[in-house]
Amino acid sequence: MIRSVVRGFGASLPKRVMTNSELEEKVDTSDEWIVQRTGIRQRYIAGEGETTASLGEAAARAALANAGLTAADLDVIILATSTPDNTFPATAVNIQNRLGMHHGAAFDVQAVCSGFIYAVTTADAYIRGGLAKRVLVIGAETFSRILDWNDRTTCVLFGDGAGAIILEAQEGKGTTADRGVLTTQLRSDGAHREKLYVDGGPSTTGTVGHLRMEGREVFKHAVGMITDVIEAAFEATGTTADDLDWLVPHQANRRIIDGSAKKLGIPLEKVVVTVDLHGNTSAASIPLALSVAASDGRIKKGDLVLLEAMGGGFTWGSVLLRW
Repeated sequence: MIRSVVRGFGASLPKRVMTNSELEEKVDTSDEWIVQRTGIRQRYIAGEGETTASLGEAAARAALANAGLTAADLDVIILATSTPDNTFPATAVNIQNRLGMHHGAAFDVQAVCSGFIYAVTTADAYIRGGLAKRVLVIGAETFSRILDWNDRTTCVLFGDGAGAIILEAQEGKGTTADRGVLTTQLRSDGAHREKLYVDGGPSTTGTVGHLRMEGREVFKHAVGMITDVIEAAFEATGTTADDLDWLVPHQANRRIIDGSAKKLGIPLEKVVVTVDLHGNTSAASIPLALSVAASDGRIKKGDLVLLEAMGGGFTWGSVLLRW
């Protein structure tokens, strides 16, 4: 059986760090309030010349170096983003060109905070279907460019950054002991659109718009939706929370992360948390967290790792893989 195995990983962050104290000077908020409600202490904000493409390129180069590969070894690039450099072409094509890659295919996937889960699922389908041997999957965002910096309910939550992994086709035996992606679970429900969206777009307003969110409504649905796709992953593979080595959730809110882990019986010491460092970086948050935990030695070869996310749409999903 062909499995999609993680061959390399990498990350990239803007130069500028914005602390909660700095936000206190911009809007009516406080470090204590932000930490208590979200767990966020700082976030990175893209500066002049730093874009989704430049951050994505840097993460991609780090992943290639980690894997001991070059762009010539790739077949496909899939970029998960909701903040592309341009309406078109796809920012993935920009990254492809920056990497000096002039073969294969590159395209964007848009599922907001669940984007990386959707992109990994797509890459896995390409690999298992024999359409590609190596796929570069990137999550990159510059959410600071779509924030209303006068809206204290949203501007304190989000940050910029990029993370990437390289998935490679390898032979497996078809058991849960195989390295690589074991199962993916995707969901969406457009009835919740108004709870988390951007109030602009080429076809409606002709503007980029700003992010708008009904925070309490998102929180209310989050834990249940996350639990749904995690339990589905366990059922599909015959595994349980006890088998997990690591849960790497979308880094949106510490209370959502803790609530989901508690509901599923996953000890907090098995949960990778970087929301305090990065804030919510949307599609970049899971690959950023993966890169941190793999770099510091927590995630090791052979570990069973569960990824999960929920985002605007609503979209939500999970990926269970063995590192």
